[in-house]
Amino acid sequence: MIETVTPKEENKKNLYLSKMPQYNPNPTMLFNARGKIEFQNDASKKLFSSVQSLQDLLALSRMETMSLISDEKRITKQHICNDRYYQLSCQGVNDIASILVYATDITETVQMYQEIEKTQKEFIFSMGAIGESRSRETGNHVKRVSEYSKLLAQLSGLDAKEVELLRLASPMHDIGKVGITDTILNKPGRLTTEEFETMKTHTTLGYSMFENYNLPVFKTAAIVAYEHHEKYDGSGYPRGLKGEEIHIYGRITAIADVFDALGSDRVYKKAWKLEKILDLMKYESGKHFDPKLINLFFDNLDQFIAIKESYKDVD
Repeated sequence: MIETVTPKEENKKNLYLSKMPQYNPNPTMLFNARGKIEFQNDASKKLFSSVQSLQDLLALSRMETMSLISDEKRITKQHICNDRYYQLSCQGVNDIASILVYATDITETVQMYQEIEKTQKEFIFSMGAIGESRSRETGNHVKRVSEYSKLLAQLSGLDAKEVELLRLASPMHDIGKVGITDTILNKPGRLTTEEFETMKTHTTLGYSMFENYNLPVFKTAAIVAYEHHEKYDGSGYPRGLKGEEIHIYGRITAIADVFDALGSDRVYKKAWKLEKILDLMKYESGKHFDPKLINLFFDNLDQFIAIKESYKDVD
């Protein structure tokens, strides 16, 4: 009969070693209950040469904590080391009150998602530019609207994630114009009532292009396309939403779009002078525009004008 040896009777060193995979190619280390290193393999010594404690290890993390369940001593973080990405996976080893850490190299996966994200951003701006080019507007219009929307979103207190989503999505506010005929879109004179009703459908056309996609940036684009012509007093289109019934993305983009459109040449009008634009926007506070957002706009007007100057149209 083989005698059973309990953890308490087993040599402490052997117990630690039994908990740590000896041939794991990933950097692996074992911390005791006081957070001090008990054992670590060569890969860990090389990668984390400066680490002397669990606190040192977690302090190295430069990315957002994905999950932290302190009661069970399970932690997952992403860490950048020497331009490579590692996922730190920690789990409690309860019978010896210790923490075992694996550092898995996920560089290729991270780089793949970074490339996908970069491609998405380029695609989004290209789509926005296509919508504007149909109405003979410049690519700088979508860049300015993007930057105005980003700034106003920051000033309004949206978190960094929402600010970035709106920056990316706002250039697609007029993407539905791809479905409007050139005779209406580029008509030099005033539209008839019937023509204007057709023009208004660019909001629903834009919404329909994105409504079935689950990516956050496309969901944001759907809102922006659908609601950027709604007005705070309920007189806008396509649904006649009022006040905060209009998503804040729509309320922000409305200000950004009008501010830029009035200051730009169009087939049906010449660019307005800045003073005239600002007078109109003040007048439309509480009517067309959210008054709180308009106040933020005017309180930080110099920053908006700086963006306007940075992305001037080239004749």
